[in-house]
Amino acid sequence: MLLPNEPLTRVLGDRTAKSFARHLGIETVGQLLQHYPRRYASRGELTPINELPIGESVSIVAEIVDARERFMKGRKGSILEVRITDGNGRLSLTFFNQAWRQKDLKLGVRGLFSGKIGAYQGTLQLTHPDYELFVDEITDEAAKAWADLPIPIYSASASLTTWAIQRSLAVVLDTLAPVADVLPADLIKSQKLLPLNEAIHAIHRPAKQDDWARARDTLRFHEAFLLQTFLVRRKTENSHIKTVARVPASDGNLVTFDKLLPFELTRGQLQTGQDILGDLAREHPMNRLLQGEVGSGKTLVALRAMLAVTDSGGQAALLAPTEVLAAQHYESIQRTLGEAHAKKMGVTLLTGQLGVADRKKALLQIVSGKASIVIGTHALIADRVEFLDLALVVIDEQHRFGVEQREALRLKGKQPPHVLTMTATPIPRTLAITAFGDLEVSTLTELPAGRKEISSHVVQLEQSGLVARVWSRVAEEVTNGRQAFVVCPRIDDSDDAAEFLASGGSLTDTDTEETDLLGAVKTLPRPLAAAISVAESLKVNPALAGVRIGLLHGRMPSDEKADVMAKFAAREIDVLVSTTVIEVGVDVPNATVMVILDAERFGISQLHQLRGRVGRGGHAGLCLLLTAAEPGTVALERVDAVASTTDGFKLSEIDLLQRREGDVLGSSQAGGRSSLRLLRVVQDADLIVECRKLAETVLDADPTLERHPLLAQALDELDSERRENLSKA
Repeated sequence: MLLPNEPLTRVLGDRTAKSFARHLGIETVGQLLQHYPRRYASRGELTPINELPIGESVSIVAEIVDARERFMKGRKGSILEVRITDGNGRLSLTFFNQAWRQKDLKLGVRGLFSGKIGAYQGTLQLTHPDYELFVDEITDEAAKAWADLPIPIYSASASLTTWAIQRSLAVVLDTLAPVADVLPADLIKSQKLLPLNEAIHAIHRPAKQDDWARARDTLRFHEAFLLQTFLVRRKTENSHIKTVARVPASDGNLVTFDKLLPFELTRGQLQTGQDILGDLAREHPMNRLLQGEVGSGKTLVALRAMLAVTDSGGQAALLAPTEVLAAQHYESIQRTLGEAHAKKMGVTLLTGQLGVADRKKALLQIVSGKASIVIGTHALIADRVEFLDLALVVIDEQHRFGVEQREALRLKGKQPPHVLTMTATPIPRTLAITAFGDLEVSTLTELPAGRKEISSHVVQLEQSGLVARVWSRVAEEVTNGRQAFVVCPRIDDSDDAAEFLASGGSLTDTDTEETDLLGAVKTLPRPLAAAISVAESLKVNPALAGVRIGLLHGRMPSDEKADVMAKFAAREIDVLVSTTVIEVGVDVPNATVMVILDAERFGISQLHQLRGRVGRGGHAGLCLLLTAAEPGTVALERVDAVASTTDGFKLSEIDLLQRREGDVLGSSQAGGRSSLRLLRVVQDADLIVECRKLAETVLDADPTLERHPLLAQALDELDSERRENLSKA
């Protein structure tokens, strides 16, 4: 009998098992069992064709209307065109040189058809789709049950169709040993859950809708409870780790800094600062997440924490994801501290692009302890970097680092250092306790005094008059002494055809209906805005005559990037054309306009971050979102949502609903593919909160889980799985 931890090669064969590993990241029986259906169809219920989104992969149930073969013009070969219907709309299936399929694809036959939806001459189409026909060999008595039988539809790939996954699961389920319940028996009873073994079989092989609905509810509860128990237990375990308490001196660096501040801290900054000082004063490591709106002053809170640990001779390291951001933090901290105080603190920058002499000097400052505050990129993680007494690690935009990278820096402390992670992406409470339930979470919601509101507007590219007005508006701001950002989704225009094909574009030539590359290139969609070409075009735009245009992107050498940012900060550049390298941390108070080209190509969080780069001084900010997204599409809804509010928490909720949690969290936060399977943190908020309380109750009564060995084993397996997935981030 099969066990969940066994490799798929044992039951499915080497070729199929390798396909699961390559395309879906599934390698064991247990992982396949947890690849749950994303929805259910039935043979008697046709899929509404008119609601199918163009460009997305779909699996639909439909009925064949007709099939006809025709020969291509000017070359050998034929096209088999099969039309299918849901009773209202119609969809065309196109097969090249495969007329033999016509013997099966007959009038009135129903089936499951899978592929990427395209459009040709106003008609929806699937080119070379996979399909499985329903063989109608049943008695009249069984007809209704046959029609209503739920068909599991799985997230699939071109090489692994949903029915191939279903067949593989059937083989596994037929030989699977009974799966024991891991949750406490009284919890299963009080929550009216199905036995785990029954739920696993029912979700993959439901006989009726109620079967998979009950199974889904049971497995969703399992997921929420296991995750919360895992996080509560890990938080408890971390509280027993010993470290050095760091208490600021009564006349030390923090007190001196606070006295010299030319402005008052917000209430949120004061409260969060007190919470952090309380953490630092304990003899176990702080593990706190600091989140806040763009411009809410997180860096200042982090700097005060860094100053607090220096009073005891400790060092603080700030890890930033990009050189641009690291350099910005370095300049900002030096400016905030003042020249004399910064020199006393030995504020040091360490990045991979430092020259040999500067790098040696920085390494010596760090190992000797003369550098009390160190700011850097991944270079801080290198083996050659040694600290005299690393007391505090601050990780900015922590979701951009894998767990191994964060752990490598933490291990540079002789004692476990305190850790403060920061994110400017607001996180709803339920997401926080789902993803970061082992951390204390602090939230800054107020903006510092003087910050102005940012107005945002959507400009559709078909509105040529408004597009022209965008550049006139930028010119007006420059005339008034302000500056602007123009953000593009790409660096250059190279390889449009390859990018089009890689994105799943159709290879159909509108004149010849032949599948050649030349035809595809002729019908390429409008290319995305590229920073290099946009910068050149703006230099010759009459509306921007006399405006100084700069360019910044990730392929530029570090010294060149630093030079461009320095010139922009010094107002020697009026308009900076850039990629998302300026997404976080860049602080140029004189910049008042953010123009984002092809805005639909960015996520909600990213658009909100980019918008936060303007309006940081005493002048109102303006964000113009240019888009080619069609009305009624999710892409345009996303852009409209950003324009409608500057409330990051509201936007994060919308982001979660649109993108689902796996995308929002990212593999480095949520354990990759296996992060959340059935649980949805917005829809299941009440369940998550309830399971948190239940988990705390179970662990309070049985801290070592001695009375629940199967639960303890499941948590250990979850820990191992998360570590393995996170290490790949």
